[in-house]
Amino acid sequence: MNVLDRYIARQVLAAVGVTLLVILGLDTLFAVIEELPDLTPEYTFWSAIWYVLMTMPQSIYDFVPMASLIGCLLGLGMLASSSELTVMRAAGISTWRIILAVSKPVLLLIVMTMALGELVVPQSEQHAQSYRQLKLDGSDVVREASRVWHRDQMTFVHINAVVPGGQIRGVTRYEFNPDLSLHRASFAQQGEYRDGKWYLTGVKSTLFPDAVADQPPAALQISKQALDVWPSQLTPELLSAAAVDAGTLSLTELSTYIEYLVSQGLASENYKVAFWGKLMLPLEVMALVLIAVSFVFGPLRSVTLGQRLMTGIIVGLTFKLSRDLLEPASSVFGIAPLLAVLLPILICLGAGALLLRRAH
Repeated sequence: MNVLDRYIARQVLAAVGVTLLVILGLDTLFAVIEELPDLTPEYTFWSAIWYVLMTMPQSIYDFVPMASLIGCLLGLGMLASSSELTVMRAAGISTWRIILAVSKPVLLLIVMTMALGELVVPQSEQHAQSYRQLKLDGSDVVREASRVWHRDQMTFVHINAVVPGGQIRGVTRYEFNPDLSLHRASFAQQGEYRDGKWYLTGVKSTLFPDAVADQPPAALQISKQALDVWPSQLTPELLSAAAVDAGTLSLTELSTYIEYLVSQGLASENYKVAFWGKLMLPLEVMALVLIAVSFVFGPLRSVTLGQRLMTGIIVGLTFKLSRDLLEPASSVFGIAPLLAVLLPILICLGAGALLLRRAH
C-alpha cells in the first residue's frame, strides 16, 4: 500500500468511524428510552443499561453498511471539496484506481464485521435476552411478551427464558392428539437438558380426557410432579436459536436451525433470508460504497457537506426499507430468499456503475 492508498484509507476509515459512533450513540439512547416502561424493582435502570450494552455488538453489525455509505460520502467528499481528488486525477490516477484505494480499508472493515457477527454477536445477544428475561421473571412484562413459541411435532411449547448452559425457565406445553384435540397442558418452573432429554421440575399438569360420543365429558385430571422427563429433539442450541432474532445467529447456527425447521415441516424462510443476508454482507457493503463513490465523482462532486450527509442518509434508509419490505415478501409471496437479499444489492451495483460511467 503506497502513500496515496494510506492517505485515502485514513480519510475513509476516520469518516466511517465517526459516522458509526454517532449512529450507535443515537441508537443506544433510543434503546435505553425504550426499556424505561419495563423497569421493575428487579429490572432497574442500571440493569437496562447493562442489557443495552450487551446488545451493542449486534447494533454495530447492523449499522456498518449505512456507516460505510455515509462515511465514504463524507471522507471522499472532503477530498473533493479541497480539490484533492481533482489533483489526483490530473496527476494521471484513474477513477478505478481511487475506487481500489477506497475498497482496501472497506474490505478490512468487512472482515472485522463478519468476525464480530460470527464470534461475538450470537453469544452477547443470547446472554442479553436471557439476562433481561430472568430479571423480569414473574412480572407482567414476561407474561405479556411471548419469548419463545415453538412446535415440537404435536406439542406446542412456550418458554419464558432460555438460559445459556442448557437451562430453561417457565415452560408451558400443550400436547395435542392426532385429531388436533387438546390432550394435556402442563407448566414447569424450570428445566435442564441432560443425556438428550429435558428434566423439568415443579410441574403442574392438566389431562383432558378424550371425548366419547353419546357420553358426558369426563372430569379433568389435575396433578403435580416434582420431576418430569420430556424427550424432545429441541436441544439447547436449537432453543437458543429460537429465543433470539434470526439476524443475531451465526451462519453455522442458522444452517443447523434451518435444517431442523425443514425436518419438522416448519416455516424457515425468515432464517433463510437471514442466512443469505449474512453471507452477502461483503457484497452489500461494497455496493453501498460504490454508490457513495459514484455520487462523489458524479452528482455530488461540488455540493456542501450537509447535502452529502442528507443524500447518504436517504440512500441508506431507502436501501434498508427495501430490504425490510422484501424479507417478509419472501414468505408471503414465495419469493426466493436469495433473490430477496440480492435484489437491492444488484440495484445499487447497477446504479453505481451507471453513474460512474456517466461521470467518466
